Amino acid sequence: MNLRALHYFVKLAELRHFSRAAEACFVSQPTLSTQVRKLEEELGVQLVERTPRKVQLTPVGEDIANRARHVLRDIEQIKATARRSHDPETGTLRMGLFPTLAPYLLPHAVPLLRARFPKLRLELFEEKTATILTMLENGDLDAGLLALPVDDDSLQQQPLFQEPFMVAMPANHALSSSKRIAPGALEGTELLLLEDGHCLRDQALEVCALAGAHERVDFHATSLETLRQMVAAEVGVTLLPALAVSPPITPTENVVLRPFCEPAPHRTIALVWRKSAPLGPLMGRLSACLSELSGQLEPLHTVPG
Repeated sequence: MNLRALHYFVKLAELRHFSRAAEACFVSQPTLSTQVRKLEEELGVQLVERTPRKVQLTPVGEDIANRARHVLRDIEQIKATARRSHDPETGTLRMGLFPTLAPYLLPHAVPLLRARFPKLRLELFEEKTATILTMLENGDLDAGLLALPVDDDSLQQQPLFQEPFMVAMPANHALSSSKRIAPGALEGTELLLLEDGHCLRDQALEVCALAGAHERVDFHATSLETLRQMVAAEVGVTLLPALAVSPPITPTENVVLRPFCEPAPHRTIALVWRKSAPLGPLMGRLSACLSELSGQLEPLHTVPG
């Protein structure tokens, strides 16, 4: 069976469009179409329903596409094992980060990783947590920086540090004169939250339950910057992760930030990777390097041993 044809078919299954799949595979559309047709002939089944407007997989095509993803992932792991047997810290490492962490952690983490692993090429992907988990499963990523818990027994998880939450409120808010905020002080408060799909939303809802607060149902933001600006406009109060409001991030006018009383609500960031991948030793060294940030950056806390 032609592995190239499997790769083309998997990309077609992902994009559901012959032209876009061909472009993603750096081949012409006729080449990709021919290879998929040959794969169908070899297997003796129809994999794709071809219509003028869209591409739809047949039921057996869906099943074979899922199996082909695992085959291609295993082949990449074989290649990675061979490469890293010579030098574990060379080659490319594909890592995913979620949007409420990536822009605030990467300016600190990337220089540290480049200095510690000069031969390692990082490919970074900013995606929501669910997408990162899918990409890890499909072999499109080698590792991810995610907030725990991660409910997937196929992934190795190494906690790195804890990031506290801060209360962001307008300068004229009744709690703005407090040095620290007890969770109970937010009882009855309507909190501005991110839209569904962001892990920070789920974490903030947990704090809401703890504090007796509730979400504002008529507004859901798509980014932390939107939340910040809505607070500045005195629309409401929100929770922001500490890195998102720490230097070099510029303070926002009319937004007051206050930490919680101890024990402060926080999220735990972990490095995760597939248990089946030949990355254990390298991931251990990466984890140790990234854990150093908790000692270098004031907002972060070391994960208890």
